[in-house]
Amino acid sequence: MARLTGARPVAARRWGCVASAFLFLLLTVQAAQKADLSGDATAATINHSLMLLQRLQELLQNGNGSDSVLRVRTAASDEAKVFHTHQLLLSLQSEVFESLLHNQSTITLHEPPETAALFEKFIRYLYCGGVSILLHQAIPMHQLASKYRVWGLQRGVADYMKTHLASESSQGHVVGWYHYAVRIGDAALQESCLQFLAWNLSAVLGSAEWGSVSVDLLLLLLERSDLVLHSELELYTAVESWLSRRQPEGPVAKRVLRAIRYPMIAPSQLFRLQVQSPVLARHYGAVQDLLFQAFQFHAAPPLHFAKYFDVNCSMFLPRNYLAPSWGSQWVINNPARDDRSTSFQTQLGPSSHDAGKRVTWNVLFSPRWLPVSLRPVYSDSVSGAVQPARIEDGRPRLVITPAMSSPDFAGVSFQKTVLVGVRQQGRVVVKHAYSFHQSSDEAADFLAHADLQKRTSEYLIDNSLHLHIIIKPVYHSLIKVKK
Repeated sequence: MARLTGARPVAARRWGCVASAFLFLLLTVQAAQKADLSGDATAATINHSLMLLQRLQELLQNGNGSDSVLRVRTAASDEAKVFHTHQLLLSLQSEVFESLLHNQSTITLHEPPETAALFEKFIRYLYCGGVSILLHQAIPMHQLASKYRVWGLQRGVADYMKTHLASESSQGHVVGWYHYAVRIGDAALQESCLQFLAWNLSAVLGSAEWGSVSVDLLLLLLERSDLVLHSELELYTAVESWLSRRQPEGPVAKRVLRAIRYPMIAPSQLFRLQVQSPVLARHYGAVQDLLFQAFQFHAAPPLHFAKYFDVNCSMFLPRNYLAPSWGSQWVINNPARDDRSTSFQTQLGPSSHDAGKRVTWNVLFSPRWLPVSLRPVYSDSVSGAVQPARIEDGRPRLVITPAMSSPDFAGVSFQKTVLVGVRQQGRVVVKHAYSFHQSSDEAADFLAHADLQKRTSEYLIDNSLHLHIIIKPVYHSLIKVKK
């Protein structure tokens, strides 16, 4: 607790340094003793570390033996928060404090209100090595750790942010954390936030934080093919809401609207947008060519359309759509027990010519499939003996194959994506996404590191594996005819 008092006697300041040094040395000695006794069967560890932490907390709270004073001021207040501290403990944790307190015992620190509000927590961490924070405190605590170069706390807060992306918050926090990661240049946190937003976009589109998405972040999301959402129409509706709220300049609105994949929207819905969407009416000239091409795509047979237009670009590539016509959910109870199978149907392709045609898919899941190198083989040394294979040597396998072949498949290949849902902070979110090679019926790395034998596995929800299988039909350009 911050406490304002008069100047401390010199003797008290000296005692503070000595006491702090003694505590530090005590910790070092205890570690050394533990190492010395590690080889003795009769060795025992007497651990009073909790008592020591309590004494350190009391040092900070009561200011006993303080030899340095921190005065924390904010522009919003004339009153300073005062902390009676111990130079040795601050210097051990922060090279910045070591430099600031080198030739003076009282320093004034200027902090914005959000970091000043957490300064007591921050100082307590320097004494005790632990701190509890909430979602809205993560950024200001990371700012304090970065400013005073407390690297352990900085890494700890960044790890906290990466593991709490799924946490519920009234205003949302992942978008704000992404923008903060960009400002400070934390590439790992930036990528974690971006991936979470991409794989759980439907939840973000309807939240309060969607309006705080920056232009750069929006364009980054729109260019991705791994976005997980119900349909392209859902994405357009959210983009329309963003544009109406933010009112960006014409060139920005044009870039945003041209990133929508209009061929993935049914013609009836495109007609409705042309009539009812005020955003599309205002910027119609910016996307008129894309809309015309989308109508051509739906009007002509795919093989004929592919002769004249390049369909290998992103505009004609489906995203990870959760609508039933693009795939199916599959909840596997007790996935470590037996092989399982299921089947479902999807539309042949996004073109209106193929939307009414169905492809049946068979799926096989095996929890303990053995690679060829680990399968039982006969041994030469003992006639008839079989080399045993351990169950734990196997790995989960998922095979997705079409139940039929058809001339309609000409010019179409099928990309498959399997989403794995996990429960984090009480919410079910997409944590893993496995994409199959275009020529393969399975993903080589599917759940390669999952331990489905454990009921506490992060891949399981109530001992069940939650999958969503998505089939993405991709048309291929043929030999072009000269126009």
